[in-house]
Amino acid sequence: MKNILIISTGGTFNKRYNPIDGSLEIETSSKYIDKIASKWLSNFKVLSIIGKDSLDMDNNDREEILKHIIDSRYKKIVIVHGTDTMDITAKFIASRSLEKEIIFTGAMTPFSIDEVEATANLASAIGYIKAINRSGVYISMNGAIGDYRDIEKDRNIGRFR
Repeated sequence: MKNILIISTGGTFNKRYNPIDGSLEIETSSKYIDKIASKWLSNFKVLSIIGKDSLDMDNNDREEILKHIIDSRYKKIVIVHGTDTMDITAKFIASRSLEKEIIFTGAMTPFSIDEVEATANLASAIGYIKAINRSGVYISMNGAIGDYRDIEKDRNIGRFR
């Protein structure tokens, strides 16, 4: 079986409702990703870092993601990332010559509110990363899967295409 590293950086995927103050906060333990990943027969390692909304991420955070990718023995890496700046981080990672297969995914609606979209996006990313055998940076969102340069968020309809 192939080994896959899932790096969770926060984002909407990991948000949960706080009943005390009514806010959506990022759940940093990756329990939602662990719950989904437990349904597969693949060998996953889940690594939680940063724990931010992607609008709050900067290049220091992207450097941290890059460091974990470079230091990892894994060749296949799924990155759960916020959707607002997923393209910026994907471009940042792709600008380095890495001999790894890296795919970004996330969710437009938090897993804690609606499990379907987050689960479908992560499942699609895992399926794609298991099937490809060429280095590169990819995005898997809303059924659109491919090279990071070809998948973009359509802010008018709130989906990727």
